[in-house]
Amino acid sequence: MTQAAEVQAFFDPATNTISYMVVDPSTRKGVFIDPVLDYDHASGKAATTSAELMLDAAQAAGVEIVRILETHAHADHLSAAPFLRERTGAPVCIGKHICQVQSIFKPVFNLSDVSEDGSEFDVLLGDGDTFDIGKLPATVLHTPGHTPACVSYLIGDALFVGDTLFMPDYGTARADFPGGSARVLYASIRRLLDLPPETRIFVCHDYKADGRDYFAWETTVDAQRKGNIHIRDGISEEEFVAMRTQRDASLAAPTLLLPSIQVNIRGGKWPQPESNGQHYLKIPIKYESAQ
Repeated sequence: MTQAAEVQAFFDPATNTISYMVVDPSTRKGVFIDPVLDYDHASGKAATTSAELMLDAAQAAGVEIVRILETHAHADHLSAAPFLRERTGAPVCIGKHICQVQSIFKPVFNLSDVSEDGSEFDVLLGDGDTFDIGKLPATVLHTPGHTPACVSYLIGDALFVGDTLFMPDYGTARADFPGGSARVLYASIRRLLDLPPETRIFVCHDYKADGRDYFAWETTVDAQRKGNIHIRDGISEEEFVAMRTQRDASLAAPTLLLPSIQVNIRGGKWPQPESNGQHYLKIPIKYESAQ
């Protein structure tokens, strides 16, 4: 029988992100997944309020955090992983294909301090890699499509899918970022949906589907296979790719895309301060003539 993970969710209303603390009940060892740094783009101010709530929850529950897991380099929020690493001593882990994402975006922002080898992170994880959280087994599944570097974490009976899947009534992630692919995303999701039907699925975002007036983030493989509006059983690869391509063409860029990518491909670290001691992020400007 698959061991049950103890899961606590933390919802960030500013970015519609759900971060998680996942705990082995028998040893009280745990991990944080996809932690959020509070960031106000208009003022350029950042805070660690959300991350501190996670630390407080770990302390209250008697949990020792042994890893900080990122599912991918997020484009819609900044990561609080470095702050949590400093406070817990836990290594920051991400899929090894982050190197590809760094290679894509380093020239976009002309970031001379980005490595392209993933060395900004403590641990790079490959498909099929395993590790233990106390006595709780964890397996890494490479699930590209949304980005080339996306991974999902199967921890005991719980699957953390990042942005690959949303709740069944909301569907699936966009696949139009550089390096993304709707066809690859379809294959990744079908791989996840081959897991046992009772497997619990925890998503990274929720935006309230039409007709639902509450936020939700936990579902199951069975519920996804029966009811996901984009990729339930019976929807072919070609149907999915056509739907996803058309839908993605209508989507606006995420509000925090530019700051998020610059920070998150650095492992959540800020750029080095300049001579005045101030950190700066870049905004690429493209001038399009009306002629």
